[in-house]
Amino acid sequence: MATASLASSAFAGARRVSAPTGSQRARARTHVGGRVRAAATAAEATTAAPVIATVSIGDTFAALKAENKCAFIPFIVAGDPNLDATEKALRILDDAGADIIEVGVPYSDPLADGPTIQAAATRALEGGTTLKKVIAMLKKTSPTIRAPIVLFTYYNPIYQKGFEQFVKEISDAGAKGLLVPDIPLEETGELSDVCKANGVDLVLLSTPTTPLARMKKIADASNGFIYLVSVTGVTGMRSDVASRVEELVKSLKSVTDKPVAVGFGISEGAQARQVVKWGADGVIVGSALVKALGESESPEVGLAALKELATELREGSTRTGSDASFFAKFGLFLKATLRQ
Repeated sequence: MATASLASSAFAGARRVSAPTGSQRARARTHVGGRVRAAATAAEATTAAPVIATVSIGDTFAALKAENKCAFIPFIVAGDPNLDATEKALRILDDAGADIIEVGVPYSDPLADGPTIQAAATRALEGGTTLKKVIAMLKKTSPTIRAPIVLFTYYNPIYQKGFEQFVKEISDAGAKGLLVPDIPLEETGELSDVCKANGVDLVLLSTPTTPLARMKKIADASNGFIYLVSVTGVTGMRSDVASRVEELVKSLKSVTDKPVAVGFGISEGAQARQVVKWGADGVIVGSALVKALGESESPEVGLAALKELATELREGSTRTGSDASFFAKFGLFLKATLRQ
């Protein structure tokens, strides 16, 4: 009865309103038309890019292990050459079969980045890319991406925003992992707890100078996987990979059963092939992809180069793959790139 009375009252009130003027009718048509156009746009977006359920980083590595595959983990800098291109690049990498995608937030004072990624971050910042815009882009794009996304950022932006707010925002945007290269192990506890509460894996790094006892603590505290830095220094393409990487991989494997992904300095197919032979569960490729995308003559050319490289990188990425597949093609591309 109460509902009926309210409805009757509303109807009676509506009858007492005078007829709308011409301008009111025009505004009403505009309002309705806007809603129709918005609905049509949403429907088109849904048709073009269906929502996809992204699995966790842990589940991704488990599936790869069952198939005797090594994870291909590409890295790109958000906003280079622009955020529209980044959005397209994420879809290209996902379609090419990337297992996990690492997205770098451009930062003005990077400690771990070499010249290629530093230059990309500078271009992105000069183009107006901000953390807020990167998160908004991820929130729009991540529902259409199969590969879990790991956000790479330095500590200061997290501290400025606050742990709770930062992690909640990136979780809501679809990030499955967080990598902070300049936070010491001893200061990860609170951030790690906040990440776990929001379904985000805090990935920690181990380096060639990390003692075994500390390596074990890092492995215990890391979630998703452990990022093994293959060299002392910054990111970038190098002519060789330190022979000590084999020992580092074995050392990590002796203290943890979590996946180990190797990054920094992998620049030829032979290097990547060797790293996998040493027992790595993932190979992280950054500078070559960043160079292909950001240093091309136009975003379109860069995206085409990224697609070609990513497709070749993913093909045949098993531990028993032939020299003509994943890592061999990687080496051929990089040799051609370095000659340019």
